[in-house]
Formats: sequence, C-alpha cells, structure tokens
Amino acid sequence: MRDAAEVEVPETKFTKLGEDRIAYQVMGDGPLDLLYVPSESDTVDLRFDFPAQADFLRRLASFCRLIMFDPRGMGASDAISYEGLPPWELWGDDVRAVLDAVGSERAAILGSTSTGPTAILFAATEPERTSGLILFSSAARFLVADDYPWGLPQDTVEGNALYIADIWGTEVMADIGAPSMAGDKAYRRWVAKATRAVMSPRDYVQYLSRIWRLDVRNALPSIRIPTLVIHRKDYRWIPVEQGRYLAEHIPDAKFVIVPGEDSTLYTEASGEILDVIEEFLTGSHTAVEPDRILAAVLFTDIVGSTERAASLGDRRWRELLQSHDAMTRSIIEQHRGRVVKTTGDGVLAIFDGPGRAIRCTLALQEALRTLGIEIRAGLHTGEVELLGEDIGGIGVHVSARVLEHAAPGELLASAAVPLLVAGSGIEFDDRGPHELKGVPGEWRLFAVQP
Repeated sequence: MRDAAEVEVPETKFTKLGEDRIAYQVMGDGPLDLLYVPSESDTVDLRFDFPAQADFLRRLASFCRLIMFDPRGMGASDAISYEGLPPWELWGDDVRAVLDAVGSERAAILGSTSTGPTAILFAATEPERTSGLILFSSAARFLVADDYPWGLPQDTVEGNALYIADIWGTEVMADIGAPSMAGDKAYRRWVAKATRAVMSPRDYVQYLSRIWRLDVRNALPSIRIPTLVIHRKDYRWIPVEQGRYLAEHIPDAKFVIVPGEDSTLYTEASGEILDVIEEFLTGSHTAVEPDRILAAVLFTDIVGSTERAASLGDRRWRELLQSHDAMTRSIIEQHRGRVVKTTGDGVLAIFDGPGRAIRCTLALQEALRTLGIEIRAGLHTGEVELLGEDIGGIGVHVSARVLEHAAPGELLASAAVPLLVAGSGIEFDDRGPHELKGVPGEWRLFAVQP
C-alpha cells in the first residue's frame, strides 16, 4: 500500500449522461471502492486546495479506491438538462453514470449532512451496486414532525436558507460550517471561494428547499448492507438524536459519536473519523446477495376491459392487448423501469424511484389513449422481495390494493410516495384515509395531478 503523502492530486475527468457532463475524480488503488459525496459546500476542483481536506482525502485513498464527483447542477458538472424528478433520483442517475465510467461494479457510499437521505435511498434501491453505507452527521428527515421531534421547524429552515443565501460565497460561511476553523484566515478564504464555485446563492436556496423536504424514514428498514453512522456530538443544525434514530432503524447499523460541532469531516476529530471509516471498510464483511430492495411498485389495468373485450370479440381484443403490452413495455423501459409481469389487462412494474414511475405512468396514459385505451394505476414505494424474475411482499400487496381505489384515468399513490418526490414539481390531491383489503390499518391515498 502506498503512503498517503505520495498520492497526487487526481485529474478531473468527465462522463456523459445524455447531453449532460458529470465531473469526477479517482485516486488510490485499494481493494475496495468508496464513493465520497460531501455536502453542497465544495467541488472536486477545489478540495485539494485546502490542506486539511486534502490530507483527509489522501488518507481515505490509502486504503481504498476513492471516487468523487460533482452532481449535476454543482461545481464542474453541467446543469440538469431536464426536470421533473426528485433530487435523489437524479443523484442516483449521476452515481450510476460515474460508477460505470470508472468500472466500479459495487462501491461503498459516504454521504455527508444534506446528502445523507439520497445516499440512504440509493443504498435501499440499488443494493447490488452498494457494498456499504456511511452516513456522517445526517438524518432521515430534517424537518420536525409530531412523531419526529428532533427536526427543525419549517420557518427556521426557511429563515436559515435565506440567511445563508445572503452570506453564500463570503468568508462568513466558515462560521456556519466549521466553527472550530472560523479563526483560520486561509480556511475562510477557501470556503468563500469554494461555495462560489459550487453554485449561486439562488441555486443554493432552491437546492435546500428540495433536500430539506425529504423524508426517508420508511426506507431505513430496507437497508440490508453494512452501515456506519457517525455523528458530531454538538452539531446544532442536525442534532445527534437524528443520527441515533438512523442507527436504531437501519438493521445492524453501527453508531459512533465524535466530538465537536463542525459539519465538515476533515476538521475536528478527523483522525478518529478516519480510523472508524477504515476499520469499517477494511474489516470482514460478508457480501450478501440482496433478496429485498426498496422499490416503486406500479400496477395498472385497463378501464372497462370486460365490456371492451365483449364488444370487440376475441381476435380484435387479443390484438389490442398485444398492442397495449408492447407499448407499455417500451414506455416503462424508457423510464428505467422493469415489467415484472402482465396481469391480463394490465401490468406489474417496478422502478428505482417513484418520481420516474409517476412520469412513466403519465406518459403511458397519454400514449395508450391513441389506441382508445384508458388505464388506471396504483403506486406504492416500499420493500419488496426478489423472487427470481418475480417480486412479492407487502409492498406489492399495498400497490395492488391502492389500484382498487383508483378512478378511471387516475394514478393513485400511497402516502409514502409524496414524501419521496419532494422538490420534483409533482403535485397531489389528498384523497383521505382508506382501508386496503388485507392490509392492516388506515392508508392515506393521494391522486397525482396530471
């Protein structure tokens, strides 16, 4: 293994996702891959300009192959050329593109502060690409709720966002992100430069408004890979209770509290943090093939299929179904979904995120109208069992029961879905609580606005 000091500053390279370029760097040649995703306050091009962060990254690269990138809309990467998906689904696309570009089949993911929820959802939906999950001073939800008292009030978050937008790109940012370094003039200058290079103040406010509305608590039990939760004891923006909540709800997660109040990995107690990460990544972990994943489960069916079949006759009905099945499969695959099976007059499909499932269903409804077909659809995001090419489990049952309550031409979703598409521009009408046959409890359902 090479000494960390011998590792040079890595070259910034680019990979493409459609027409968008994504900037990334790779350093180290360890036996495992680690994808490092810091918060929104720095970029790949400037991380090695501050010695403390450069030393931290070089130490990481001494025991793994370190992969870093700027998500689209930040730093050296292009702006996102299309809208309509929640931030974490777009981020997942970026991760897959970067991992493919560097030839990584599976990597551990290190998410920090605001990027924690997106890392959680990637690990839950893509376990075959994720060997481990490390969360630093992050949370499953940032806003307070009746059943989640550790979050911040909505008005506090909005006020903080406006304040940070006013000081974005100035040396005052050092007082917010790393109070322990606030007296270091070189650090203050570097933070001001780095934040200016990442995004504009206006873009920062939009980014924060999307990220802080996420709620990924329902995804935590679906994480079946080794997980390490590290939290700064006195970090005031995300209290330590939020880190403890993560560790208690992710199966077999390890929880480590480190001293300090900074949001940065590379300042207070950085040596202790590195030791914990190295032990976690290089220790003995048995690779387990995923048998459960978090997925968006979609059921569709044709409205009035029985009457339509009777009026058309067997041959013409069979031809119409064949056209329906071919068009449905094509559109689902275009939206990165997978048709699990046809159901006679509909389909069962899964997606890695509900935003993409919703966009697919809306496109499918419009396309099928050209065949004179109207469909209704039910959508739920939850854990499913992988049964070869088939799927099973409560997530499938819930989606099927949601479909039963959908009106003709309607896409109806469980309450898990709106929480995961915050920031996508997708709007819902609250249809109130319902009983789902065979599923315990009351379920609040929401109709997607076309």
